[in-house]
Amino acid sequence: MPMDRYADMEDKLRILEDLNMMYIRQIALSLQDSNIQKKIDHEIRMRDGACKLLAACSQREQALEASKSLLTCNTRIMAYMSELQRMKEAQVMSSDAGPTDDRLPCKGKVAISDLRIPLMWKDTEYFKNKGELHRCAVFCLLQVGAEIHDTDMVIVDRTLTDICFDNTIVFSEASPGFELRVELYSCCSEEDYSTGSTPRKLASKLSSSLGRSAGKKLRVAMDPGACSPISNGGGATLLLPLPTVVGPKYHLLAHTTLSLSHVQDSFRTHDLSISGNEECSHWVPLYGNVCCRLAAQPHCMTQQMMSGCLKVKQFGDPQSWTNVYGVLKGTNLFCYHRQEDVEANIEPAFTISINKKTRIRASEKDLHNKAQSICISNHYGGEEVTHTLSADSREDTHRWMEAFWQQFYDMSQWKQCCDDLMKIELPSPRKPTLVTSKQGSLYHEMGKTATQIVQNTFYMIHMPIAHSIKT
Repeated sequence: MPMDRYADMEDKLRILEDLNMMYIRQIALSLQDSNIQKKIDHEIRMRDGACKLLAACSQREQALEASKSLLTCNTRIMAYMSELQRMKEAQVMSSDAGPTDDRLPCKGKVAISDLRIPLMWKDTEYFKNKGELHRCAVFCLLQVGAEIHDTDMVIVDRTLTDICFDNTIVFSEASPGFELRVELYSCCSEEDYSTGSTPRKLASKLSSSLGRSAGKKLRVAMDPGACSPISNGGGATLLLPLPTVVGPKYHLLAHTTLSLSHVQDSFRTHDLSISGNEECSHWVPLYGNVCCRLAAQPHCMTQQMMSGCLKVKQFGDPQSWTNVYGVLKGTNLFCYHRQEDVEANIEPAFTISINKKTRIRASEKDLHNKAQSICISNHYGGEEVTHTLSADSREDTHRWMEAFWQQFYDMSQWKQCCDDLMKIELPSPRKPTLVTSKQGSLYHEMGKTATQIVQNTFYMIHMPIAHSIKT
């Protein structure tokens, strides 16, 4: 029978999933990486919770949010599995190739904010307000490597001129070769998504057709017991498909991929690749672009890459050496009188520029110093200014030289992100989702303002008249 075949298929899928999880745990164990295994286990628990919530939903907005969470969890699980496989392949390749001395660039933060997706409604729909009012629930998934974030859900109809996502999404461990994939998902919100009551509604309709006696037996068989797939307990088995199958389904509507070349400390427009057409129930008339601010902060611009005691011979005073505590951060070597000044946020005594045009070389051994010195040359107004650094030992000098070369390498990889420190506002904690069908489009706000002006004018004209009638 069809229901028996469905139950058998469900059992086979569960067995396959268990085998997959055993395989994944074996890979994680061989890599000695329990962190990613914990992430997978967490997302599986979240997915199970989303399935239960979707099965129990009685409101349309609840079902849309639950389905959104389910899609996000599934995408994260697949990303973590792919990351595990990639790590395993990298381990095998490194064991075959032997140790390498390749220099790696630093990681950094990449933030995307002010996401705006313009819409292109027909004149009859937007300006003349004709035709059926079509609503869709939309949200974005953003992915860099195995790190995935989602935006809030927005209800879209013809009253909006663009889709606005106010979330600031920050990826904390991005490499300069990152690829930020932005995916826009859509789901028609007009249908009834009371998935939790669907089996009972079907049983009620069938029972009224079959008669009182047969209908009562059917309702008992279809009611989720303590052990049914809906309640996740134990007992009778529900013969209908799992309620997650009949819930709302999100579809990929558009996507784009952003990289380092798109990073700029300003609001920019990027092309979208659109999937689907206006015949789809989840269709939203996209203009074909996405506007956003994409910023990046390499760790070399925000963190101390090297620090320690130095002696500095400044330009113009070749005989005088100054003892300082140096901190290499961003495009500067900050020179403090004491280490305590760094912790106390006291201004440095002086600063030496370290940028893409800076020249650094190891000088000959000084008669008074056993270790080699480091010469740092910059051009200011056409004049070359050189500072000479000396560390306490040969090992310290080598560490400083290595830090400088690493800094230059990081700058060459992160390119325009190391010209100036870009501002990234940390995202605020997520608030409880409030789904609204209206979103402040310019024309909608103008309409509300005009209505308010008319009301105020009416009040100002009629109040003196009413007062005179009373007196």
